[in-house]
Amino acid sequence: MGRFHRHDDGTWHDHDHDGGGRDLGDLSAYATGTERVSVLERIFDENDRAAVVNREAFDAAGVQAVNLMSSPGAGKTTLLARTLRTLRDSGVRAGVVEGDIETSIDADRLAGLGAQISLLNTGDGFGGECHLDAPMVARALTRLDLDALDLVLVENVGNLVCPAEFDVGAHRRVMVSSITEGEDKPLKYPVMFRSIELVLINKIDLLPYLDFDLDLFRGNVAQVNPAARMLDISARTGEGLAGWYRWLTEPITAR
Repeated sequence: MGRFHRHDDGTWHDHDHDGGGRDLGDLSAYATGTERVSVLERIFDENDRAAVVNREAFDAAGVQAVNLMSSPGAGKTTLLARTLRTLRDSGVRAGVVEGDIETSIDADRLAGLGAQISLLNTGDGFGGECHLDAPMVARALTRLDLDALDLVLVENVGNLVCPAEFDVGAHRRVMVSSITEGEDKPLKYPVMFRSIELVLINKIDLLPYLDFDLDLFRGNVAQVNPAARMLDISARTGEGLAGWYRWLTEPITAR
């Protein structure tokens, strides 16, 4: 069944998650469309209110929260594993909300790295959603001791559409984009690329083996989001991660 999503201009888009879809524009002229949009607006309004509550909880505990998004396989969990080791060694107390539709595979990979981990399976009572929303994250936060943390990293469900549309209460948004995905992703998924502050261009260790135009990708990002910062990294080798660690911990060390 198709899902509806809102755009910045107030119009709505219906798409199936196999990639098909159609722009519906302004549905207010249609009775059934009006009813459906009204329901969707209530859902987003409720989510935004819950996001405010989450952010207030982070602020009250003095915690910085980062929403980490990407497509499946871009390297979020590998990046998080390296990041948690570095944060542990530097004395930054970290927690992770680990979002997945099913399984504890990624949460298990992050266990034992010095961070509090709260697993959130969206297939467990949430209908198998392709994203995390603020009420889901609120539930996950009950399993973290925020007063004992400096930073919470929310690893969102791998998807280039839905996660960008739901504020989970984080202070900053980051996406990991692997060079194996091609240069056209910023143009094909502009909502995601517009929603973030930082793009981590991952798997650059593969540049010698791929027909990937890094300058073209950077230009496409800038076309969609001129304010976005970009860092070239390899979560596998560690190349470029020093800049990521500085960006991530800057609000904490500045306190």
